[in-house]
Amino acid sequence: MKKILVINGPNINMLGVREVDIYGAKTYNDLKKYIKDTAKNLHLKVKIYQSNYEGDLVTKIQKARGKFDGIIINAGAYTHQSIAILDALKSVNLRTIEVHLSNIYEREEFRKNSFISKIAEKTIVGLGFLGYKSALECFCEE
Repeated sequence: MKKILVINGPNINMLGVREVDIYGAKTYNDLKKYIKDTAKNLHLKVKIYQSNYEGDLVTKIQKARGKFDGIIINAGAYTHQSIAILDALKSVNLRTIEVHLSNIYEREEFRKNSFISKIAEKTIVGLGFLGYKSALECFCEE
């Protein structure tokens, strides 16, 4: 059974509270349950991690090497500014799928640049929770 690390960055834990008009009313606990249920149906094992701190995300990525088959990452605001996260993803050499709940390409200009997309094999935007399902399905394909 493939093991996938799902990493969520800053403010993802505020789902249901933060900008409900963009992200919807479902909470972060709803998202975690959705990811776990979807993974189970796809016969994947997942570990979900969220942090508001860049260094914690980098450390979690580094520790994934040799323990996981791939990473799904929604780095939140760090998507647009963290070369450290990009370098960590490069260093572990794991399949990486980038996910964003909203369509970052239809939002503010600064959100249109993603450092993570430079290493991700696929970027999924604007599908809400379904973006995580699409990302998990990528690991079922060979």
